[in-house]
Amino acid sequence: GMERRRAPAANRRYGRRRFWDALYGREGAEPREWLGGLSRFLPQLEAELRPGDRILVLGCGNSALSHDLHELGYTDVTSIDFSPACIAAMRARYAHCPGLRWAVMDIRALAFPDASFDVVLEKGTLDVLMVEETDPWDISPQATAAMHRVLAEVSRVLRPGGCFISITFAQPHFRKPHYAQEDFGWSLRHTACGDAGTFHYFLYIMRKGQPLDPSDLALGHQLHQPPPPPAPPPPPLPLDNDEDYLLAIEL
Repeated sequence: GMERRRAPAANRRYGRRRFWDALYGREGAEPREWLGGLSRFLPQLEAELRPGDRILVLGCGNSALSHDLHELGYTDVTSIDFSPACIAAMRARYAHCPGLRWAVMDIRALAFPDASFDVVLEKGTLDVLMVEETDPWDISPQATAAMHRVLAEVSRVLRPGGCFISITFAQPHFRKPHYAQEDFGWSLRHTACGDAGTFHYFLYIMRKGQPLDPSDLALGHQLHQPPPPPAPPPPPLPLDNDEDYLLAIEL
């Protein structure tokens, strides 16, 4: 078949821990919002949240999202990121908020017990799993497998009745098949956000312990084409000496 086109190097660097560590160090942990601040999607979010919820924020970066939630009265918020520089900066910045907890963690291997959260929230983090992909109609088996592994972990740490909220620019046609897998044990719905005239993004809401709609199940089955035979490992790419997170997740 045709060889998969490589994404531009500018895309690839987003997956590298060294890139993120340098960014957070350079910016002194000033808040950076990839998809706009909390106010843009607060009504949709608050409909799903209760004040006492145990909330996990995946790939928090140096977004003010966790602190904004805390200020709104959601005081039990755990935030994780794979960049130690980021977590150190956030822990220092919000040392005055003991209800905010911070941990360096890989979203593909969450170090939490089963059913330990009421809500898992991500904003633009899962998109990082896709930055190598050049064709949204043809996602690589590696990216699909990485996404499945993260979602399986999210499902595991959610309590029955809890919800996973994903905020992303990814359109339903492309993102729903990944989320609509029966083994995660959740229902799926989405809502579009954004003011008139601005670029829309989407909230996907998955409720643990509720069934998927038949139409979503059918979308989910699109991912289950028979897998290709395993290829021999490729020779290392002469990119640079960075730890390349996106290469590391090719399972």
